[in-house]
Amino acid sequence: MTTQQIPVVVLAGFLGAGKTTLLNHLLRSARGTRIGVMVNDFGDIGIDAMTVAGQVGSTVSLGNGCLCCAVDASELDTYLEVLTRPEVGLDVIVIEASGLAEPQELVRMLLASENARIVYGGLVEVVDAAEFAATRERHPETDRHLAVADLVVVNKADRVPAERLAAVRQEVAALAPRAAVVEAAHGRVDPELLFDRVVPDGEIQGQMSIEDILYGDDDPHAHSHAAYDTISLGTAVPLHPRRLMAFLDGRPEGLYRIKGFVDLGPADPANRYAVHAVGRFLRFYPEPWPAGEERLTQLVLIGSGIDAPALRKELAGCELDGPDDVPDEHAMWGVLRYVRDEPSDDRSDAEA
Repeated sequence: MTTQQIPVVVLAGFLGAGKTTLLNHLLRSARGTRIGVMVNDFGDIGIDAMTVAGQVGSTVSLGNGCLCCAVDASELDTYLEVLTRPEVGLDVIVIEASGLAEPQELVRMLLASENARIVYGGLVEVVDAAEFAATRERHPETDRHLAVADLVVVNKADRVPAERLAAVRQEVAALAPRAAVVEAAHGRVDPELLFDRVVPDGEIQGQMSIEDILYGDDDPHAHSHAAYDTISLGTAVPLHPRRLMAFLDGRPEGLYRIKGFVDLGPADPANRYAVHAVGRFLRFYPEPWPAGEERLTQLVLIGSGIDAPALRKELAGCELDGPDDVPDEHAMWGVLRYVRDEPSDDRSDAEA
């Protein structure tokens, strides 16, 4: 079976954009999910509000089961090794990128990491809707950062008129053509957009958590999360590997994450392929079909402004069309490009 890897999400944005507010929101609202956080300055994170349970060196154990550590670029692999140990039991790691290298350099370091227990979880860039023009003037590198982002959160959307917000979003979309773009107030992005939230027993997925109620902002509208779309696609007909790759390579703007399993039929009858895609990053994980399980392709697509009927039609176009539609011996080459060799007990990951 596929070894579960821990997604590592890079959170970037200039001072005042609201990335720390967003990070604290994730820590409060992702109840049941164990989050590892890598930051430069403990003062930026509401450690006191999290009820610190204990501290060893520069690793802090938070009362909600999360961990936090101070880190610089040279320590990245060291702390990834610490945070990804099986006994730590983290579900996701978030790296707050300020004070580290350029965000794209940090992403390259992650993609080049030999730590087999991690997988790239995307570069999330936070921008201030009210100060976007001024930020670009003060920090010309803003455009370069947006160009490589996988997801852009246009934060403080409640602080600008609707027309100005629409203009900022249009500017951001032009600067970040490969990214999904969502609007948010008070950094309130639903954790499900970034990672799979572990729902505690007795809690209904999607309902407001106790932490949301207790620690929410004073603004009565602050509880609304950034809007995004989730689409489930499935078929019992095997897919043609080449057409599947065309579908994945041509995934539309706004589509941020893809997860699930695909059946490639006679191209590889022994295995199903787990799919992990975030932004333009893609990875396949082949694994034997579970005994007695129906062979289905099941995918979940997450993004903003994505066209469900069009995506369903495109996936249907990947299906094998009768007994004469048989993939040739080279049809799997495109898929296998995104499968990385692994040791027997773990999987490693690299840039797609």
